[in-house]
Amino acid sequence: MIQYTIRRILLAIPVLLAIITVTFILARIIPGDPCRAILGEKATEEVCDQFARDFGLDQPIHVQFGIYLQNLLKGDLGNSIRYGRPVSIILIERLPITIELGLSAMLIAVLIGIPAGIISAVKRNSIIDVVTMVGANIGVSVPVFFLGLMLIYIFAVFLKDTPFQLPPSGRISAGLSATPFYEFFDMQVESGSPRFLVYEFLANLYIFNSIITRNWVILGDALKHLILPAVALSTIPMSIIARITRSSMLEVLGLDYVRTARAKGLTRYQIVFKHAFRNALIPVVTIVGLQLGGILGGAVLTETIFGLAGVGLSMFQAITARDFPIVQGLVVVIAFVYVLFNLLVDLSYAFLDPRIRLN
Repeated sequence: MIQYTIRRILLAIPVLLAIITVTFILARIIPGDPCRAILGEKATEEVCDQFARDFGLDQPIHVQFGIYLQNLLKGDLGNSIRYGRPVSIILIERLPITIELGLSAMLIAVLIGIPAGIISAVKRNSIIDVVTMVGANIGVSVPVFFLGLMLIYIFAVFLKDTPFQLPPSGRISAGLSATPFYEFFDMQVESGSPRFLVYEFLANLYIFNSIITRNWVILGDALKHLILPAVALSTIPMSIIARITRSSMLEVLGLDYVRTARAKGLTRYQIVFKHAFRNALIPVVTIVGLQLGGILGGAVLTETIFGLAGVGLSMFQAITARDFPIVQGLVVVIAFVYVLFNLLVDLSYAFLDPRIRLN
């Protein structure tokens, strides 16, 4: 098992390096000038030349790439051209939003998608199966921006001043503020130190921070603000998970050992959950891992519609402004998330199927 894990980690290193290289090159060859994108079209040549020298953009691309790799190995993602702030600080502020949104959306998708797929497989060709699969097809087909706007209209406008009203945007209501847990517990930590950055990142996870500090008002308000964007973001992965679960379960339920279990007189519950479901999990785990990586990679439309300044919206703004350091930093994080979840999926294969572990 240890050798299997090490082998998968080593295989992930060239993937990350290739993604970093391609992103670095593409960010610099796409049309557009960072100087004029940030300072405006009327910026003079002298101003743009000084701008390029200040940010090292006047050097050959291979020299820039070498410097970037050296800094990256030190954990330095560079400074934003647009904001003049370290990219790591911007990530600490914005990545927690995407993490909360992505995990909430995936939780909804898994809790509804997997049971729906199982029920649909067990009740094959029944009215339940038809309704479930029609709903899954609709869920995949409806654009996120349309669904998001409809949810806002229904729950924030049409149901206004009712118990079902939900906030249309933001993370918490105006006037509320969350005390960071390190201040709540009077933890002595030097500002700007690595430990402080970790604490700040965790404090920006409002749900985690409010539970640690026992601030139930902030917790309830943050959860209310997450409902609409999480539901909108969960529909596509939920539909895909339901369809994959149904397909995998149907394949397993037709195998010989399941028919043998039926012949022995085992109950439907025992056949479905103790025998069939675990063997049907590998395709389901694969698609869950891929969908979660995609969600955490940045839901641009969802974050834009619901006013959440997360990774997706930050990536869009950085590309528009030709802010290379932010684009590269976000891609590194997104690539790492994808590789991490692919690694976890691969390790789960070894847990679910002993034959993979033995091989």
